Amino acid sequence: MQDPLFGAEAPTAVDDATPAQQVAQLREVLHHHAHQYYVLDDPQIPDAEYDRLFKALQALEEAHPELRSPDSPTQRVLGQVLEGFTPVRHAVPMLSIRTETDTEATGARAFDARVRRELGLVEPDPPVEYGAELKFDGLAINLRYENGALVQAATRGDGEMGEDVTQNIRNIRQIPLRLKGLKPAVLEVRGEVYMRRDDFEKLNEQQREQGDKTFVNPRNAAAGAVRQLDPGISAKRPLSFFAYGLGDVQGWEIPPTHSGMLDALAAAGLPVSDQRTVAQGADGLIAYHQAIGAQRDQLPFDIDGVVYKVNDRALQARLGFVSREPRWAVAHKYPAQEQATLIEGIDIQVGRTGKLTPVARLKPVFVGGVTVTNATLHNLFELRRKHVRVGDQVIVRRAGDVIPEVVGIIAAVRAHYVPNFRMPLQCPVCGSAVVREPGEMNHRCSGGLFCAAQRKQALLHFAQRRALDIEGLGEKLVDQLVEGDIVRTLPDLYKLGIARLAELDRMADKSAQNIVAALDKSKQTTLPRFLFGLGIRHVGEATAKDLARHFGMLDHLMDASVDHLLRVNDVGPIVAQSIRTFFDQPHNREVVEQLRAAGVHWPEHEPDEANVQALPLAGLTLVLTGTLPTLGREDAKALIEAAGGKVAGSVSKKTHYVVAGAEAGSKLEKAQSLGVPVLDEDGLQTLLREGPPAQPGARADSATAAG
Repeated sequence: MQDPLFGAEAPTAVDDATPAQQVAQLREVLHHHAHQYYVLDDPQIPDAEYDRLFKALQALEEAHPELRSPDSPTQRVLGQVLEGFTPVRHAVPMLSIRTETDTEATGARAFDARVRRELGLVEPDPPVEYGAELKFDGLAINLRYENGALVQAATRGDGEMGEDVTQNIRNIRQIPLRLKGLKPAVLEVRGEVYMRRDDFEKLNEQQREQGDKTFVNPRNAAAGAVRQLDPGISAKRPLSFFAYGLGDVQGWEIPPTHSGMLDALAAAGLPVSDQRTVAQGADGLIAYHQAIGAQRDQLPFDIDGVVYKVNDRALQARLGFVSREPRWAVAHKYPAQEQATLIEGIDIQVGRTGKLTPVARLKPVFVGGVTVTNATLHNLFELRRKHVRVGDQVIVRRAGDVIPEVVGIIAAVRAHYVPNFRMPLQCPVCGSAVVREPGEMNHRCSGGLFCAAQRKQALLHFAQRRALDIEGLGEKLVDQLVEGDIVRTLPDLYKLGIARLAELDRMADKSAQNIVAALDKSKQTTLPRFLFGLGIRHVGEATAKDLARHFGMLDHLMDASVDHLLRVNDVGPIVAQSIRTFFDQPHNREVVEQLRAAGVHWPEHEPDEANVQALPLAGLTLVLTGTLPTLGREDAKALIEAAGGKVAGSVSKKTHYVVAGAEAGSKLEKAQSLGVPVLDEDGLQTLLREGPPAQPGARADSATAAG
């Protein structure tokens, strides 16, 4: 019998199997998947399914105590030392705590009832005080401090023996190399190395852009980083740490409560989560579990539950341990954020910037507290790497506000051939050509000005200060204009009237008048601003200025070949092809013509490529600092660029001149220390008229030291 969840090689329970056979089969399956998860960092089943199997084994062993054995997954902490790391024997074993998989309030009540029973408490006795904290989803680490200095960091391993990962842990800046005000002979601090969700998303996006393997979840990304043999690689992975307990302690009087101990660790400079509390009895535990559950999606990192610990350390000692687990602590879980489901189809979603994203259409599944029907596959290369096809059983993950994603398929034999998914040649929204640049992972729609999916982004980009500078045309107004189907393309902006705008939400007559006035003012612009405002991929402000300077007239640019575009300063093959692709789309040209017909205009001149090199500041780099008497910073920058120069943000040996005004600061000091010529406003005007002196390294006669 083949289980579709595990594939052909994994054992499955048989209806008429004896309890001993069921226990053996469950142990084999759990050992296999624990190895995949803890050692290889490559899980094959969702957390919820692993928990279900583990709970089934626990139930069988409780019903048949004679079947318990030391090698059962329920009797030990799983994991092992990897080759290449120095083994570390823990002075105090790093034991696991019992997991309460009942995610309801009854789970907390059951734990409190067990504690009270073990302590011999009866109904009239006061409630037990607990320390309640988050259960981080990361990798357990033991930090050993001697006389206040960090000397070693080790993974949990199998609880008795771990791996020396000191070099990698030193890269985590949150972990102090020396404790503040605490210097016991030995202090072992235990905690969790984890990765924030935003850091995880950035890391995976970088991996996708480079065509490298992405990580399944933040926990696996953190574990993989800690276990890098090359600390240089580990240093590039954004890791974080929270402390939550102690190991070996010599020469320090530990505070009498768990909460007091955490306060002391925080005072010593160790990161300790603020989202912890001291709870009274079962009601306090339930309130904490529910409060954290409501906040779970907003947390910047993953948790899979909370942890309850008897707060009084003397009571902890009385309660002791059972089966290598403390009786005084439990992990109370939440619903899993990974589940298995079926891919019913693959659709294409076009984003605001034109990126085409394959999206799995799923058989609805409840995961992370919501019903999920769609999950991202990121891009074609990620989809192929995961071997995802329509009809596959897959693992879906949802954590916080992160978009649900397909993290991988569940190994199984497909019943019939299913072809690989292919990206469309035309945008499914507007029909424009779909392009993928050399070396790029993402496919994109080339119809930026025309595509409905990109409409808001195109309008906001066109209206920004560095483009057409349409004051007042912000995100909220653009949302209303697009969602109300009032503006479909850029030229529609110039058809807006006061009466129509005044009908919009929160738009008074005066505000409408201001918008219309701003639109009218924006019609008089410059060619560089207009080019930048079109949103051509890879054409930023500097490139737009180079193109305008080179071609002089928009028509010449729109008709330029790739070879001709490559003659422009700083324009390479990718940028040239992007410009050519943009103007090859008939609807993009139509938008440009309609904008000109609406009255948008700019000064133009006949192209003369020789004139570019003849400009007075051609090849020179200037830096502006301080406040000039009459010229604003943008005005001075425009004059310099119109004369062929470039304006940089910092002073270096490559800077030719620094233009300094009142209250010039560190840039002026650096220029003087490097011997860079310093100009005031008059000196700049002279330089613009006459160009640099015959000896560029010498200070121009018109230059004066500003101060």
